[in-house]
Amino acid sequence: MTLTLRSVLAVAALVGALGGFIVPIEIGGADTDRVMIWPHGALLVFAGLAVLTAMAAISDRLRGPLLLAALFLVAHFGAYALISSLGDEAGKRGPGFWSLVVAAWALAWLVADRVAAIESRDRLKQRLLAIAIPALFGMWILILWEIIVRGFDIPAVLLPPPSAIGARIATSVPTLWADFQQTILKAVLIGYILGCGAGLVVAILIDRSSFLQRGLLPIGNLVSALPIVGVAPIMVMWFGFDWPSKAAVVIIMTFFPMLVNTMAGLASASAMQRDLMKTYAASYWQTLFKLRLPEALPFIFNALKINSTLALIGAIVAEFFGTPIVGMGFRISTEVGRMNIDMVWAEIAMAAVAGSLFYGAIALTERVFTFWHPSIRGS
Repeated sequence: MTLTLRSVLAVAALVGALGGFIVPIEIGGADTDRVMIWPHGALLVFAGLAVLTAMAAISDRLRGPLLLAALFLVAHFGAYALISSLGDEAGKRGPGFWSLVVAAWALAWLVADRVAAIESRDRLKQRLLAIAIPALFGMWILILWEIIVRGFDIPAVLLPPPSAIGARIATSVPTLWADFQQTILKAVLIGYILGCGAGLVVAILIDRSSFLQRGLLPIGNLVSALPIVGVAPIMVMWFGFDWPSKAAVVIIMTFFPMLVNTMAGLASASAMQRDLMKTYAASYWQTLFKLRLPEALPFIFNALKINSTLALIGAIVAEFFGTPIVGMGFRISTEVGRMNIDMVWAEIAMAAVAGSLFYGAIALTERVFTFWHPSIRGS
């Protein structure tokens, strides 16, 4: 058999499963009186199933959806068995346990590789596959995070397991919602709209006036280079401790990317296209709205996507330098001082989800307005 990634992963799963049979998975008792424990219960079942599915993948006798389903079920049963076996006593897992972790991980990687290789002309299936692959990858990051943190007994003050973060999120919904409103709905959205809108308008003005292009563009470049940790305290002094000062920081961070990308987009129309508009006796504004702005839309949406993450970062960092007793940045800085690291990670998780949804909404809007662009037609 040709050595491929799939064969390597299948062999790794087989070796890992066999290692779980012959190597102790746990060492119980005190340091002076260790007791070796071999797999039993769900872990023993998983080890046996992992051997069978790995051999089926190596021999290539079981193919298609049946093998994919077997790999998927065994890998996730293994994740359940491994996490369940940790119980409340962590930090005492032997080499056999980690051998089974390698087996589960290799089987999960095989699943992801086979799903990524599926080709379909059905647009709905393509979108489902595009969602399934990153979802599977993200889920296994959380699974490995949980197993490693609890298996090595890493202190929660250094890195809490995802289960503890999820429990904190479930018990802190009112606090998280108040922080979300303060940071996302007020500072981020308002600053994002004003900053991107100002960048777009100023780009059109600079394009219209050579004087502004020579005088205002260098100033915009200077503003973009200002460090946020230096600007944020000044904005707090100017606009107060509430959300307007954070929105001001977001405006500064989002203005220049929109300005530069819009100017590049306005210049993307070819000379032949502009000459054609002149032959139609089109005015500057007619050329702008019917040719140059539509041509600039991919550049504008590129700036909007970049600014969706910059705005969130700017608002959270700005809250470190003065804010009411609410907000994601305030909560992170406060809970770190209290050593409530699970709450810090809960805020980080909420920020990551909000930023991803924000980015995704802009990307979907881009597909609607730039459906004619080759990059969209090709996908």
